[in-house]
Amino acid sequence: MSAERIQRLIMRRVNPPPSPSSGSSSGGGGGGVKTAVEEIPVVVVGRRGCCMSHVVKLLLQGLGVSPVVWEVAGEAEETALKAEIGEMGPAEDDGGRGCPVTLPAVFIGGRLVGGVDHLMTAHISGQLVPNLKQAGALWL
Repeated sequence: MSAERIQRLIMRRVNPPPSPSSGSSSGGGGGGVKTAVEEIPVVVVGRRGCCMSHVVKLLLQGLGVSPVVWEVAGEAEETALKAEIGEMGPAEDDGGRGCPVTLPAVFIGGRLVGGVDHLMTAHISGQLVPNLKQAGALWL
């Protein structure tokens, strides 16, 4: 992915288009989180000011990864994003149970890893770093 494309995605996050809940049509090129997840190696979706989102960000940065953090401001936006994330498919270790989406939600290489608990489990078991390397978020 080109640096220009990444910059456009970051700028779109800084100045996001209106969410479907704020009156825009859902067919007008929405799916901002989905696009970011497909094109950026590591994306964290969490509530603005959430301590767990901060923990996820610090863990990933401690490993040498710079995740894109998508912050949710209100209930309506959170509900819309949870629905969008739910449509992307279950978490890796969900086993097809269709568990509800929790925030923060961590995506690595376009796949939903899950919440803080799933990320920590992957880290402790030694699966996180190989997944980050496979996604292109780590080079060493």
